[in-house]
Amino acid sequence: MGIRDQGERRPTPEALLQEAQNGARGRLKVFLGAAPGVGKTYEMLLTAQAKRREGLDVVVGVVETHGRKETEALLAGLEVLPRRMVDYKGRVLGEMDLDAILARHPRLVLVDELAHTNAPGSRHPKRYLDVEEILAAGIDVDTTLNIQHVESLNDVVARITRIRIRETVPDSIIDHADDIEVVDLTPEDLIARLREGKVYVRDQAARATENYFSPGNLTALRELALRRTAQRVDAQMVDYMRLHAIGGPWPAGDRVLVGVNGASGGPALVRLARRMADRLRAPWTAIHVETEQEARAGEDKRRQVADALRLAERLGGTPVTLPGQDIAAAIIDYAQSHNFTHILVAHASHAHWPDFIRGSVTQRLIRNAGGINIHVVAGEPARKSTEPAHASSSAHANWIAYAGSFGFVVVACIAAMMLRQMFAVSNLALVFLVGVLASAVNFGLWPSLFACLVSVLAFNFFFLPPLYTFTIADPENVVALFFFGVVAVIASNLMARLRAQAITARQRARITEELYLFSRKLAGAADLDEVLWATVYQIALLLKVRVVLLLPEDGRLALKAGFPPEDRLDPADLAAAQWCFEKNQAAGRGADTLPGAKRLFTPMRTGRGAVGVIGIDSDRPGALVMPEESRLLDSLSDQAALAIERIYLARDITAARLAAETDRLRQALLTSISHDLRTPLASIIGSASSLAAHGEELDPPERGSLLRIIREEAERLNRFIGNLLDMTRLESGSLAPRLSLADLSDLVGAALQRAQRILRDHKIEIALEPGLPMLSLDVILIEQVLFNLLDNAAKYAPPGSTIAISAHREGDSVLLEIADAGGGIPTADCERIFDKFFRVHRTDRQRVGTGLGLAICRGFVEAMGGTITADNRADRSGAVFTLRLPVPAAQAAEAPA
Repeated sequence: MGIRDQGERRPTPEALLQEAQNGARGRLKVFLGAAPGVGKTYEMLLTAQAKRREGLDVVVGVVETHGRKETEALLAGLEVLPRRMVDYKGRVLGEMDLDAILARHPRLVLVDELAHTNAPGSRHPKRYLDVEEILAAGIDVDTTLNIQHVESLNDVVARITRIRIRETVPDSIIDHADDIEVVDLTPEDLIARLREGKVYVRDQAARATENYFSPGNLTALRELALRRTAQRVDAQMVDYMRLHAIGGPWPAGDRVLVGVNGASGGPALVRLARRMADRLRAPWTAIHVETEQEARAGEDKRRQVADALRLAERLGGTPVTLPGQDIAAAIIDYAQSHNFTHILVAHASHAHWPDFIRGSVTQRLIRNAGGINIHVVAGEPARKSTEPAHASSSAHANWIAYAGSFGFVVVACIAAMMLRQMFAVSNLALVFLVGVLASAVNFGLWPSLFACLVSVLAFNFFFLPPLYTFTIADPENVVALFFFGVVAVIASNLMARLRAQAITARQRARITEELYLFSRKLAGAADLDEVLWATVYQIALLLKVRVVLLLPEDGRLALKAGFPPEDRLDPADLAAAQWCFEKNQAAGRGADTLPGAKRLFTPMRTGRGAVGVIGIDSDRPGALVMPEESRLLDSLSDQAALAIERIYLARDITAARLAAETDRLRQALLTSISHDLRTPLASIIGSASSLAAHGEELDPPERGSLLRIIREEAERLNRFIGNLLDMTRLESGSLAPRLSLADLSDLVGAALQRAQRILRDHKIEIALEPGLPMLSLDVILIEQVLFNLLDNAAKYAPPGSTIAISAHREGDSVLLEIADAGGGIPTADCERIFDKFFRVHRTDRQRVGTGLGLAICRGFVEAMGGTITADNRADRSGAVFTLRLPVPAAQAAEAPA
């Protein structure tokens, strides 16, 4: 075999997968403009009219004409869907009717103003999310968008125009658009349209020209629109080359890492990272290093970090949170271990005093980066905290910690005074050092530094001459005091760092242990209710939230568990939960879909799709879960989903096994009926036909023989039908024994009398122990059991052999045995012969019968409180059936001692 030609190329798997995914979605075309008034809506309607004339099914979902007559004229001939009216604060607002579009399901729908914010109470807070759902339904969408509404360009537009745009759409809308058409107009022409009143009314147009619509602003926005479109076109070219295996210079594999905290303009930094990643065509990650100070930060700072990480995820990045004490070292370690080539950080607007000793985070990153490129941008001033003073994030605001630190110093001072007569003054400094270390271990860095200061002052005041003043007479004491302070500061730093690491380790060990115990609990859960209860309890325990869990039932979601127990959900929560389950995406409070719900609902996913929905809520304002808590929730949800699926699979296997068993029994029943009905019927029909045709010609013995055959076969049919009816009663659970005291010898005699015809070719040997007690039995059922056992013995024992019936007492039971002299039972089948329709197969012949007699025997005996077993005889060949029948309590009390 030769070496394959190096020129032979194949499409990349990623490109083929992307092509397959796009095949099921509708196509998105964006009419992109640099500013309002350039003619985006006009161009979209003009294109729609051309498609309508070509026969395409086009409807208008929502179009804003703003009173422009030339735009309104282009609506003629297009089907316009009525808007959904929403009552908001006394005003009636018209919104696009998403459900009407999905029900109408046209080939193309027109949706104007993609960045529009929907009225409260809508399914999605933003119109672009409505468009995503329309595209997912396989409907093409044409839409309009201005460049200032693109999320990653929000800060750039704000710096250009000095106006912050609040309505934005994620960059993924542009990235996933199949077509982008730039609707361009020169700044001079657009300003002329403004002055003519074709964009705004004249008063508004004058103000807009003076502010937003200046020539410089419009030129810059126009450049942004063209550059962003060029990036998308370039990305489409790369996708096309990969899909069609066209060789070319591919990107070199850059990766961008952006550091996020709560004080350096996180959202702006994240948007800048997105733009850098776009230019490099590189994946990117937003990382937050949670130090001890960050962990104890107020809710406002934590919310800022969470918002920045959520923004990174919405813009296509990967949010990561790591614990650590040295932010720079943690970022460098993560970047090196994950092969990042660029790190983007913001320079802090103010420095802390430790930064003057060891350098700022930015300086340490540059110093230790090695071959990684470090990009430093100016940080925005930290936003002033809106939290009350008692919730300040600084550790020194915790007066309890400072009071405790002061107490440690007081105790150390008292101990030093007690020891001053025995040790030199220089040695007493070690006592104060113990107090500093105790403060660092219990309260952290800042309280321990406070303890250092108080210890230095106390040591000087109480132990260095002249006493009870802060004056130091001996220069050697100055040096000693200085180095004591240095050692105390260093020791407090080290102990505080160890304390923080220990706290972080304990927290993560606790979470790991909880996850391990939770997985063990799920693995040992025997039923669904146990899994559901364990899940809601564990989530509530770890996240400190209220939890509900819903599972599908009869086509709708039903509330199955809650902690605290919850018995109902309001309509808004049910709608959010149903949407979450159907779309396999988060919905409800804090999500992009149905944010008006009280709870946040997340799907429980497995490889087969969503199996249920978890809903959480709490009384805390703002986000329900931080990014690290969200990952913990996902972990718990995934484990619970797998446990639920395991139980469902077990149910499916049981149902399949029952179905297979039912099918086997049905086949056995049909086979039995076809054989055991046909054989006696054939005998009856043959004998009756002979009598009818030749009755007068036959002598009396022959006629008697034919009549005997008819009677025996009819009795056999009767037994067969009786067995079927008895088994039906057992299966339905309607069998209720009518117990009464009966003598065993009478029951045996009645059964022998009934079976005398089938036993005529066998010898019967009876050995009943004298003095057997009366038994509480159903006379009819026990007689049927004995008859079936005698019938079975007659079938398998050779003619002329002996069938032995014996009984004796054993403790509180009477054992009744029926033994034959046949070929016995295969050892492996001694238990199976009591199964319905089971019959022992032999190589020589197959006995007639339905395979129900012994199953009926076991059912009847167990219904009367007894047991029946089968075995082979020990003295010779043959089978023996043993009935163990309980002796009534009254009879047992009368038994001889």
